[in-house]
Amino acid sequence: MKYGILTAVAVATLSIVLPPVSASAQNVMGIAAVVNDEAISMQDVNDRMKLVMVSSGLPDSAEIRTKIRPQVIDSLVEEQLKLQTAARSKLTAGDKEVEEGFKTIAQQNNIPADKFEMALKQQGVPMATLKRQIKAQLSWNNYVRDRLKNRVNVSTSDVDTRIERMKSKIGQTEYLVADIFLPLDNPKRNKEVEEFAGRMAKELQAKKAPFGPVAAQFSKAAGAEKGGTLGWVQPGQLPEEMDKVLLTLEEGQISNPIRTQDGIHVMMLQKKRTLTAEAIPPRDELTNMIGLERL
Repeated sequence: MKYGILTAVAVATLSIVLPPVSASAQNVMGIAAVVNDEAISMQDVNDRMKLVMVSSGLPDSAEIRTKIRPQVIDSLVEEQLKLQTAARSKLTAGDKEVEEGFKTIAQQNNIPADKFEMALKQQGVPMATLKRQIKAQLSWNNYVRDRLKNRVNVSTSDVDTRIERMKSKIGQTEYLVADIFLPLDNPKRNKEVEEFAGRMAKELQAKKAPFGPVAAQFSKAAGAEKGGTLGWVQPGQLPEEMDKVLLTLEEGQISNPIRTQDGIHVMMLQKKRTLTAEAIPPRDELTNMIGLERL
């Protein structure tokens, strides 16, 4: 199992919807939000903001903290929902799973787990907030796998069709794309999300923060935990609004916010290549790819 920098695996699907939540934002008595009778404290929010600053590379200033606080609270509310949903199905990740997840993150940062923990503490990041993030995401993985294990079927015909489609594209340009997606699902918050996307894009374009870790912390799309990568795509695979922008980007360039039907995207074009027969993945890899797409 792979993890992004300071983030655990998160599986997002369209077929599984989190249950309704009674969440109220408030600042009295140190409570930031209440999720189905379970409180998220302002201390929880402050601890997570420390993690976000360290892992995303965003400047640690009062202005940035004010700007990202709503997104941090949203993330904590979403994590609490995932934990509650998994708990009802008795699929909560155990302490051993969480520790293994932490060790994997440490390995990806090329540092022993104990020294990684010490480094985080030295930067003022409480371990509890990272382990809560890992636990919520692994618990959600357990729930998704349990719900969908008998629903995803990739046939030989599916793989054949994909191979033929790829063969027909040989000689065309492919684009390795990473994406940050912010949904516009609350009319009362849409303007705030749009403003945040604009500020985030400017920070990324100015290279004040690395794209991958920012995607891991803020993107709500599948693939966020891998730095927002969408893999190799061809013209026509993305929404029209994104397609048009993609064709104008140079390698390493980051787009301005792109408004689509579902939300706002900020893309990074990582590489371009010409599709060759050798670039077509083997059948077993394609089977896994199609299965993950259907999740």
